[in-house]
Amino acid sequence: MYTGSCLCGGVRFEVDGELEPIQVCHCSQCRKAQGTPFATNMPVDETAFRLLQGEELLSAYEASPGKRRVFCGRCGSPVYSCRDSLPGKLRLRVGLLNEPLPVRPVAHFYVGSGANWWSITDDLPQFQAAYEPPKKENA
Repeated sequence: MYTGSCLCGGVRFEVDGELEPIQVCHCSQCRKAQGTPFATNMPVDETAFRLLQGEELLSAYEASPGKRRVFCGRCGSPVYSCRDSLPGKLRLRVGLLNEPLPVRPVAHFYVGSGANWWSITDDLPQFQAAYEPPKKENA
């Protein structure tokens, strides 16, 4: 079980389950939504995400058709995004989680539209556009 909150603490949530690897997105939408050179996101099943408080504080912005960015209306912290084309899946903003994480970033994607003033200096794979994580094999 992992817990998280927005900056003001008004929105609090839990994530129950195994965490997916962190995805580092450099697209222009993520840069503008975060105000940083990239966003650190983690795919989370909607069923594993439980809002503990602050539902009334959540606001959503449709950044592009069928894609909503959900944030705290009080402090502005981005919480997650979701797409109509990926029902049941949220992209949680990893910086909101409280506990140390057992997962690490897996790749940089949309580097083709990345900020020209930020250099990627790690050895993670880089993708010009979207990254599709490998499918888990059934044991």
